[in-house]
Amino acid sequence: MNYWTIFSKGLIRENPVFVMVLAMCPTLATTTSAINGLGMGIATALVLMLSNIIISLIAGLIPDKVRIPVCIVVIASFATIVDLLMAAYMNMPGPHGEPSLYDRLGIFIPLIVVNCVVFARAESFAPKNKVLPSFLDGAGMGLGFALALTLLGIVRELLGSGSVFGWQLLPKTANILIFVLAPGAFIVLGYLIMIITIWKKHN
Repeated sequence: MNYWTIFSKGLIRENPVFVMVLAMCPTLATTTSAINGLGMGIATALVLMLSNIIISLIAGLIPDKVRIPVCIVVIASFATIVDLLMAAYMNMPGPHGEPSLYDRLGIFIPLIVVNCVVFARAESFAPKNKVLPSFLDGAGMGLGFALALTLLGIVRELLGSGSVFGWQLLPKTANILIFVLAPGAFIVLGYLIMIITIWKKHN
């Protein structure tokens, strides 16, 4: 398997959200807007890449009996670092007094520790591969996760509030409130999975 294949598989062919249907809790809960989805996706991607690198480096030193606890500790360490960085640099209210990105994402940043996308790659891929392939796997899966959350957020924000990344594109009278609520998340995700599945079959 070449490096491009390792990196690109997480984008479409094995996308964590649209193909493997993993991490549904943060996917559905944090994608009420495009910026929320992008922020959650980037935070998760950073933890995924860094965890893969460290676990690949220390894999030969970890006894099989404690492999899973070690993976959890490594992931938790990077999730805590990302959480603290976001609390420090992304905790300012918006220009109109709206909550900061850190406040909107809330508990889902610390919960990256138990994100099954991160844990699956750190436990199944990184220990069996060298550092560069592990990094590329984490980068591809992380980018695929971030793209999926951002796309889901764009569609929900556009249909639910008529805007994308805060830019008003549709009149507010055309908004469909359900799309920024929980049922709308399931509806949009279902249609996006259908579109991706059809596209894969034809390509």
